Amino acid sequence: MTRIALFQANTGIDPAANAGRLVAAIDEAGRGGAQMLFTPEMSGMLDRNRKRAAEHVSPEGESAVLAAVVDAASARGIWVALGSLAIRREDGESRWANRSLLVSPDGAVVARYDKIHMFDVDIDDGASGESWRESNGFAPGDRVVTADTPIGRLGLAVCYDMRFPALWAALGDARCDAIACPAAFTRPTGAAHWHVLLRARAIEASAYVIAAAQVGEHEDGRKTYGHSLVVDPWGEVVLDMGGDAPGVGFAEIDAGRIERVRAQLPSLANRRAITK
Repeated sequence: MTRIALFQANTGIDPAANAGRLVAAIDEAGRGGAQMLFTPEMSGMLDRNRKRAAEHVSPEGESAVLAAVVDAASARGIWVALGSLAIRREDGESRWANRSLLVSPDGAVVARYDKIHMFDVDIDDGASGESWRESNGFAPGDRVVTADTPIGRLGLAVCYDMRFPALWAALGDARCDAIACPAAFTRPTGAAHWHVLLRARAIEASAYVIAAAQVGEHEDGRKTYGHSLVVDPWGEVVLDMGGDAPGVGFAEIDAGRIERVRAQLPSLANRRAITK
């Protein structure tokens, strides 16, 4: 068994304050005996006002939030799967990257994943009337990313990525033992789809799914669903942090559970190519 922690956050518009909350969560995870901490999408800043947000978005190597996380991870000797940060790209692209970063206990960034699928939607549920155009401000990534960690091979995804099975099939082909899917899910889509999608993805990949989430009403006006989850390879929810408040939760990752499920139901081995 390997103990992990999830930080369910209510991230605001001030990166310095958010960095302080991340450091506190890293300390709490370490004190609780976790070897890894998982944080939500946009852990460093959540702000729909792009002009205001732009004042705080920097290249990866200049991110004050990332530097604070690296220092805290090194001090605590803990892995941190930093759900994502808004990162200014260095290739001339004016849009930012929604980048997930994996930090090792020695303070190294050992993997980085840029969210592939952009949340461009119009939600008419009769109440919220929410519209989002993530692609206006963020450029999509195009690479599948995995890394070896204390819980085995970890695949990286972010939020809306959970709706696209091809990415998860690729992570299954990479024989991921666990897949991180940090999120800032809306309340309407969360109530309808959050649990069923994450359970399905865990079953399909025969892997743990670890989904740290944003929760509550945020400074920029958005409302997020919460319910940070850990789902095992059989699709059973082993941790649900609810939709009411931020905090740190703990779960155990059982490598034997992965082996048993894959032996009993070898769907990855049984999958066949389909000719169109």
